[in-house]
Amino acid sequence: MTVDENPTKLRRVGDLLAGVRGGTDDDTLAAEVVLAATLTALIWANLGGSYEAFWHTPVSIRIGDYGIDLDLQHWVNDALMTLFFFVVGLEVKRELTLGELTDRTRAAVPLVAAVAGLVLPALLFLLFNPGGEEAGAWGVVVSTDTAFVLGALALVGPRCPARLRVFVLTLAVADDIGALGIIAFVYTDHLRPVFLIPAALGLLLILQFRRLEVWRGVVYFVVAAATWVAFYESGVHPTLAGVLIALILPVYPPRRTEVERAHELTRAFRQSPNSDYARAAQLGVLRAVSVNERLLRLYRPYTAFLVVPIFALANAGVEITAATLAAAVRSPITWGVVVGLVVGKLVGITAATAIFARLRPGSLPPGLTLSQIGGGAALAGIGFTISLFIVDLAIESPDAADDARIGVLAAAVLATALGWALFRLADRRHPPEGPAGLVLLRPVDPDRDHVRGRHDAPLTLVEYGDFECPFCSRATGSIRDVHDHFGDDLRYVFRHLPLDHEHPHARVAAEASEAAAAQGRFWEMHDHLFAHSDALSRDEIYEHAERLGLDMDRFDEDLRVGRYRHRVEDDELDAETGDVSGTPTFYLGATGSDLLRHTGPFDAATLIRRLEEFGGSDPA
Repeated sequence: MTVDENPTKLRRVGDLLAGVRGGTDDDTLAAEVVLAATLTALIWANLGGSYEAFWHTPVSIRIGDYGIDLDLQHWVNDALMTLFFFVVGLEVKRELTLGELTDRTRAAVPLVAAVAGLVLPALLFLLFNPGGEEAGAWGVVVSTDTAFVLGALALVGPRCPARLRVFVLTLAVADDIGALGIIAFVYTDHLRPVFLIPAALGLLLILQFRRLEVWRGVVYFVVAAATWVAFYESGVHPTLAGVLIALILPVYPPRRTEVERAHELTRAFRQSPNSDYARAAQLGVLRAVSVNERLLRLYRPYTAFLVVPIFALANAGVEITAATLAAAVRSPITWGVVVGLVVGKLVGITAATAIFARLRPGSLPPGLTLSQIGGGAALAGIGFTISLFIVDLAIESPDAADDARIGVLAAAVLATALGWALFRLADRRHPPEGPAGLVLLRPVDPDRDHVRGRHDAPLTLVEYGDFECPFCSRATGSIRDVHDHFGDDLRYVFRHLPLDHEHPHARVAAEASEAAAAQGRFWEMHDHLFAHSDALSRDEIYEHAERLGLDMDRFDEDLRVGRYRHRVEDDELDAETGDVSGTPTFYLGATGSDLLRHTGPFDAATLIRRLEEFGGSDPA
């Protein structure tokens, strides 16, 4: 890919290294970095004995008479990877509290698929390794590497993978929860419970920090380090300290009162800059944003572009010779890993989804097909990070561990190739009919959609709009004229497509309209927002809501917790899956039949003429 093909790529690299969240979402770039580290490890391991010698270099950290002695590889796996699992825990907590897993309707299918994708691979692995030390390595095949899978999906997935990407993301979060539980309860040996007491005290202290109004990261770090040592001494794998700390840290949407307080403190500092006001302003800003959000923003780039590549460098190096490959081909561990990841993930996830969809018709969102899910399920066979991590926990024999690592690497290659083949086969079996998005993807549903006019009107006009878009604002007048022309023969439907890059206030305006809809005032808010499309800051939106006489406590709570965020995102996903990228975009036609995308001018005369082609008559 050249710079000309994606001019924002280089800017995103800079954002990533600077810790800006906008770049941390670039899964393809993260996967490329880890892949480069993996290839480097393989080349290094086959250039002589320096690879093993380097990573088995003993390193000791001592304070007085107490010390921890590990080799470099285990410092990476036991200490550095704690940061990785900490970030995984933060993401899981956020998804459970504010994200995809809060909506049971959206999460039901991927959750069921994730369970099947955990169980079937383990069973297939145990078919090849029914007993002995090898059987204990069944956890190697349960995990999906989110970064690699999303990167592979971007490279080999379907043209419009929006719905599939959400499905895979939700499945991966559920998968992470299962994998973390397996590590905690299955791969803990030589437990020394006495050390769990200081570990629990450390967790309780971190839990109380917010109540004690402790906001400084260095304090969290010191207590977290002590908690890690306690977990290490207890026999519980110390990386789980990172997970538990992440799960107890608070996550909440910014409270309006705290945001306003931070604004007042910042204004006071500007008027009278001194150290007391500076500290108060800084603490005010920190209080307004949850610890979870701040730490995710800070550490996610480091885990994606530093921790995981170093882990790959330390663990993916396997000597590839004719002898080692022949041993791997004969090894039941290798076959158990490959079959478990490649076949188990594909069959488990796809079959569970198909059964669930059959039992609950309509549970799959529009645009997401079983053939697409099959391709995504195949890519879920890329285990990598946690798979290699569990290899180190579960297998003591160096030769058996190398067999398992070869299986993990082979499974990643095979899963990617299989996913690509399934996507291409789906494209060949069901080629798109005409340009993407020619037909409205999700049919109008009066129980879900915002409909102005009779629900059984013979004509339908659907708009994907953005409350801050000046063209949408102008189109409002055209639509009013169209509605006046057809009267009860037309129903008008509005769906959200906030263009965040161009219109920074569009998303909060969309969520505000949904909060108004919860109070039965969607169309009043819709008209008011378009009438004031140049005044849509959060404070101005609250003023609009007050003018409409909404229950402000309820309105504020709905906006603050993002109660209708998923409703807006669903419209966005429909638009992206239908290859809709601009606003306003109109679909029109006869009610009960496919609605076709309108191209060309959207003045009233043009829209009226197009609708009349579908059977509308001039009431005059």
